[in-house]
Amino acid sequence: MRIVFKFIATALLAGCTLATPTGQTAPVVGHATSAGRAPVSFAAVARRIEPLAEQICRQRTPRSNCDFRIFIDSRTGQPPNAYQTVDDQGRPEIGFTTALIAQAHNNDELAFVLGHETAHHILGHIAKTRDTALAGALLGGVLATLAGGSASTVDLAQNIGGTVGARAYSKDFELEADRLGTEIAYRAGYDPLDGALFFTRIPDPGDQFLGTHPPNGARIATVRQAMDDLR
Repeated sequence: MRIVFKFIATALLAGCTLATPTGQTAPVVGHATSAGRAPVSFAAVARRIEPLAEQICRQRTPRSNCDFRIFIDSRTGQPPNAYQTVDDQGRPEIGFTTALIAQAHNNDELAFVLGHETAHHILGHIAKTRDTALAGALLGGVLATLAGGSASTVDLAQNIGGTVGARAYSKDFELEADRLGTEIAYRAGYDPLDGALFFTRIPDPGDQFLGTHPPNGARIATVRQAMDDLR
């Protein structure tokens, strides 16, 4: 089971663009030292999104930890990325790399991505991903064991099963977070339709088998439908 639990640990972080940073503490919003307006704009967006996201979190999941910690990941060499995880005490954390902030064309894009990341926590996606990954890993290990596989074969089967389990609903989770993220950004006073234009400038993952993200066109359509529903 050692490999299973190592794999599950990597599943406890929801990333939404290119990569998933791990392990290091980054400066809290308001303490960034980067030059230019981008960190200042991000801090202003965070101040508007955070209290609303926490309010919605407490309304929908009153037993959850809704005290978001939003920070800028200023480590050098990190690709454009935003991600959500939880600390050892279960507090939700949202990280934005400086590269992603620099790529945003306006505050609507920053607000939409931030709303999306907070939505992952509100909707419980990390826990759901952990559960499906663990179920897949256990099933893969059991089947390999029954087939008489060696220890290395069982480990491989666990990893494959865990990957399949973790990704089984990841596209659905992304679209769910897009829908709720649209509501959060809109209620905070931003334009999610302008925010979703971010998807027109990032690589389109397409509709890959066991891909982690849905096609960009599907995400834009989800935002439009969510806006129609809100209106």
